Amino acid sequence: MSSEMTTTIRQEDIASVRLIIGLEIHVELSTRSKMFTRAPNPACPEFEDSPPNTLVDPLVDALPGTLPVMNRRAVEMSAKVGLALGCSIAEHAKWDRKNYAYPDLPKSYQISQYDLPLCFDGAVDIPSADGGQRRIGITRAHLEEDTGKLGHELPGGGSYAGSLVDLNRAGTPLLEIVTEPDFDCAEDVVTFARELRSLCRFLGVTEGVMQKGHMRFEPNINLVIDTNEGREYRTPVVEIKNLNSFRAVEGAIEHERTRQLEEFLETGRVMGRGMKRTRGWDDQKLVTVLQREKEDAHDYRYFPEPDLLPVEMDEAWIEAVRREIPELPIARRARYRDDYGLPEKDASSLVEDRDLCFWFEDVVTQQLEATTETSVDARQAGHEAAKLILNQLAKRANERGVLAHETGVTAAQVAQLLQLRREGTVPPQAVDRLLELAEAQPLDMGELAESNGLVVVRDEGAMEGWIEAAIESQAQAAEDVRQGKDAAVGRLVGAVMKASGGQADAKDVRARLLEKLRP
Repeated sequence: MSSEMTTTIRQEDIASVRLIIGLEIHVELSTRSKMFTRAPNPACPEFEDSPPNTLVDPLVDALPGTLPVMNRRAVEMSAKVGLALGCSIAEHAKWDRKNYAYPDLPKSYQISQYDLPLCFDGAVDIPSADGGQRRIGITRAHLEEDTGKLGHELPGGGSYAGSLVDLNRAGTPLLEIVTEPDFDCAEDVVTFARELRSLCRFLGVTEGVMQKGHMRFEPNINLVIDTNEGREYRTPVVEIKNLNSFRAVEGAIEHERTRQLEEFLETGRVMGRGMKRTRGWDDQKLVTVLQREKEDAHDYRYFPEPDLLPVEMDEAWIEAVRREIPELPIARRARYRDDYGLPEKDASSLVEDRDLCFWFEDVVTQQLEATTETSVDARQAGHEAAKLILNQLAKRANERGVLAHETGVTAAQVAQLLQLRREGTVPPQAVDRLLELAEAQPLDMGELAESNGLVVVRDEGAMEGWIEAAIESQAQAAEDVRQGKDAAVGRLVGAVMKASGGQADAKDVRARLLEKLRP
């Protein structure tokens, strides 16, 4: 029941309008089995493409006599996320039944956590739109089971007048993270959403593929309207359901800012008990659409789950989970900028995938540990490794639809290649060819360069002969260089490289030509 509260305000009476936004995020955990049964979990890559209604067992189907058993790994993953978000971890958390009749959960209730969640009272700092830092409070993070999916399309794409249910997702471990209403602009919400996705992927608790529903964002939005007379009004809260892209999150918030103000001026409705509503996002029309009035907590008739024991996490268990948490993405990006001199874009690209990030660091470590005549410090090693990985190696990886560390080239080979380049043993034009060879042959890069004729020629006599021949065959270009037209040196370098079969160092050749033609 809603308590209708209204007022009458005109546009000219308004002094300011502010957004207030809180965020609910649903994260499907990638455990191999579901939350309360050993049925396979579709959020695990091993089962993600399973046909509809094949990841189902008697418990998911709610057959009489079946009893739930808690997935310990899902609890540990949830605690890991909570710790990373600065939350306290409950020593005692219980399970509750959230009751509602809906065909996507056959038993007509969802096992969730209500008054005693697993994680609570956290906070995380994010870069804000104003150039500073914004602290976002984390109210709670509780663990529950996901629902199934309803559809209205037959296999093959035909339309269907009724509803079709796929129970593969029913029972998937679902971590719901709830923030404080600490946002006042769409840009900061998107920043937080990106950071949270990166954090969860980095912790290894979810694949984080938003198009597959691994993470779903639900902003709760309303306006604070101040009048010229000093009065404050708050519009009813609207929850936008199941947004699965950052573009949709930003678009829905911006649309609600305009829509809610227009509705307020037209109806005068302000926040009150039972006034909350849920809306969906139309990705084609770029508008929100009304779905239903939002239930309050008492409408779900929560009560303790009688078939499950409470979760008792002692300090030793919590500390064991804490030890699994690596350096997190925000801290790593800052370290890459400070220690390696990487631009923000490159640092973010390396941290985007946890395995790629660790592989990059392995490349840096192997360079620093190598004992060679050409020494390298951490800044140079990190900068050169990032440049090679994000340029030549990433290009090859993109052509194959994989990431750089999945091409077959090992971290040791990349470190060796960078060392060969620093020593001048191989020319820059040989890098792509060596990466191609390394994908199929786990050999030392020095051996690959030597056996494939990719080592820089050190024969001074041969080099001098190639340079003289180039000057003779490209007489006009040589004269242009003598006259100060440096662009012409490219034709001379090309002639030398052709004569050397690509075994000369183009940079060295250019320097020699300039020295010879303009002593």
